[in-house]
Amino acid sequence: MPQERPRYQERPARLPGAVVWTWDAPDGPPPAPRSVLPDGCMDLIWTGGRIVVAGPDTHAFEVDPENRGSCAAIRFAPGTAPVLLGVPASLLRDHRADLADLWPSPAVRRLTERIEKDPDPAGALERLALDRIAETGPPDPRTVAVAEGLRRGRSVAATAAEAGLGARQLHRRSLAAFGYGPKTLARILRLQRALELIRTGLPYAGAACAAGCTDQAHLAREMRDLAGTTLGAYFAADGDAGDAGSADAGYADANSETPQPSGSSTTA
Repeated sequence: MPQERPRYQERPARLPGAVVWTWDAPDGPPPAPRSVLPDGCMDLIWTGGRIVVAGPDTHAFEVDPENRGSCAAIRFAPGTAPVLLGVPASLLRDHRADLADLWPSPAVRRLTERIEKDPDPAGALERLALDRIAETGPPDPRTVAVAEGLRRGRSVAATAAEAGLGARQLHRRSLAAFGYGPKTLARILRLQRALELIRTGLPYAGAACAAGCTDQAHLAREMRDLAGTTLGAYFAADGDAGDAGSADAGYADANSETPQPSGSSTTA
């Protein structure tokens, strides 16, 4: 029998730090609900004839079982999407919005028609992102340095010092670039580091310490606070990653299989 094409596929984008991904919804009844874990990223998603922006999450986002279908998308590294979209990330925190709500309707209509006709919608989104970055310029290098420092497990204070930013400057820039303050981004990226280490076979306690948590209990608390579940329950569901589906369901699989760097204005 011919090998079935994987429902979720991804590849590195030509935009630094970005990933292009696609999700083919299965036939039959909608699959069981899935949750999207915070990862510090934002996505531009083509689904159901519209372009959706997935903002940065501070907690697990549960996918609507009735809102599921095949999609194509590009996932941006932390701090990139706000430059491309022209809106602060904090405006989209814990939110999914139609691009038509952020950009002029005629422009979005033209983009939608172009992607609709393209045999490779994911590639069309990638070209859109490249064209936009060519117009707007790349993210602030200091913002990129902050995200990279926190991704590597550096403390917020050390990261701020290396980027040459004061505490207030760092917080203000982080809200605009990441959707929340540096402490929240650090927690999210630390959790993603721990989950990635566990996927390699490292025990929970070892992954917790290697990722920067105090101990396994600390990691368990972070998992409950940010993901709304336990480590055991999460990895039990992770084994069924191929059974989810839709813009956000595909994104849930992206988070659970490729953990890369996806509230109020005072979020720390």
